Amino acid sequence: MTGPRRHATDFVGFGPNARLAGRLAPGRAVEGRRPRDGSTLGTTMGAAAGPTVGRAHRRRDPGGVRGVGPDAAGRGDRRVSSARTTVARFLLPALLAAAGLAPPARAQEVTVSAAISTKDAVEEVGRAFMRAHPGVTLRYSFGSSGELRQQIEAGAPVDLFISASHRQMDDLARRGLIRGETHRVFARNVLTVVTPADSRLELRRPTDLLAAGLARIVVGNPKTVPAGQYAAESLRALGLWEKLQPRIVFAENVRQALDYVSRGEVDAGFVYTTDAATRPGRVREAFRPAEDTYGPILYPVAVLRDAAEPALAEAFLDRLVGPAGQAVLKRFGFEPPPAAARR
Repeated sequence: MTGPRRHATDFVGFGPNARLAGRLAPGRAVEGRRPRDGSTLGTTMGAAAGPTVGRAHRRRDPGGVRGVGPDAAGRGDRRVSSARTTVARFLLPALLAAAGLAPPARAQEVTVSAAISTKDAVEEVGRAFMRAHPGVTLRYSFGSSGELRQQIEAGAPVDLFISASHRQMDDLARRGLIRGETHRVFARNVLTVVTPADSRLELRRPTDLLAAGLARIVVGNPKTVPAGQYAAESLRALGLWEKLQPRIVFAENVRQALDYVSRGEVDAGFVYTTDAATRPGRVREAFRPAEDTYGPILYPVAVLRDAAEPALAEAFLDRLVGPAGQAVLKRFGFEPPPAAARR
């Protein structure tokens, strides 16, 4: 049984038309000659040459005009197309830039770790900041100041830290983790005791927390929550901390304490006045502990030493401590810090 008959167009240099194919191609065509190693040399032969195999894939054209016919024309078209693609690749960006349509620059992100009691005010200041800085995005991490400090010490990528207490900021400063020249104090707050809005308890003073009908009092965990630290400090100064221990439950941050009260899960709780104002109709203020029973509630802010965007972080800091930021803070119930506390 014989195999399929091969034509001259199957392989270069084989078949009865090999010499004809050679004569069709200008230049130094190879006409059926084999090199000394016995392999077939390829050349650009035009339409009659057809495809090549083996070493014939290494086409050689030592001189003269390249092949003619549809195959050569196809290769020419591909070369032209490739040239056009190369030109477009380099020319298009320049044309877009000249027309003002260049791709946008890399978006810049500033990560802000902030005490959760500042959430509403900081986000509003942030919206104005982003409008004034197109292409800049603020990323927030809200929580208790103590937990945020721990995250920063563990290497969390943070540009700006806002604390509800000097304690956490001072801890970072001692470790060399903030840029001391950016350290500012920008706000002040006040401690208050709240109850559910529909509570029948009449609480007018701290000693009323000992009333028989009061079962649970929520306080932020003093280990990590500044509001809890201030509450514990006040109750100790009044001689009530130990007496109230059976009734005290801890929250992970001041907003969680507020939520416990607003849902009626506890009878009373220690929060900031600014937090109480965020739940109108759900909680009500019972009384405010005397401010001389706890240290001043001051809010420091600073750019982190390893900030990825230190210039933008400082620009946001400047807006926060400046007139525009102070106006927002006042609207949310924060007070300006004493002049002596500012840096």
